[in-house]
Amino acid sequence: MAVESRVTQEEIKKEPEKPIDREKTCPLLLRVFTTNNGRHHRMDEFSRGNVPSSELQIYTWMDATLKELTSLVKEVYPEARKKGTHFNFAIVFTDIKRPGYRVKEIGSTMSGRKGTDDSMTLQSQKFQIGDYLDIAITPPNRAPPPSGRMRPY
Repeated sequence: MAVESRVTQEEIKKEPEKPIDREKTCPLLLRVFTTNNGRHHRMDEFSRGNVPSSELQIYTWMDATLKELTSLVKEVYPEARKKGTHFNFAIVFTDIKRPGYRVKEIGSTMSGRKGTDDSMTLQSQKFQIGDYLDIAITPPNRAPPPSGRMRPY
């Protein structure tokens, strides 16, 4: 006799994230790599055990929001505090199908302005302990580079 699940994909996606008790849960080490030219690091910069030199190490939790991470980066880089500075976030993870790393853009924030991605969490974007976070910082006087996802016309 075959058993079939009656749970739809929509119901799975609507499942709320479990809140994390930061008093009782040990934080994770988040390895963050930043650029200030508006572009993410190339994947070959993460190959063969190497990582880019611009590393920040942040202890945080899986429920950390992009806005929260933005404020931590701004503490370290005063020039990123300027209103209008754009932060583009991507998860860098090991590719299980072939050697090397892959990148997945997850969202962006802007200094001094509220945005739709501000409340996005690492957990909601399937971040796993051991992944890296790559943040492309664009100063306010320069437009961010176009996203790799272009609309076909």
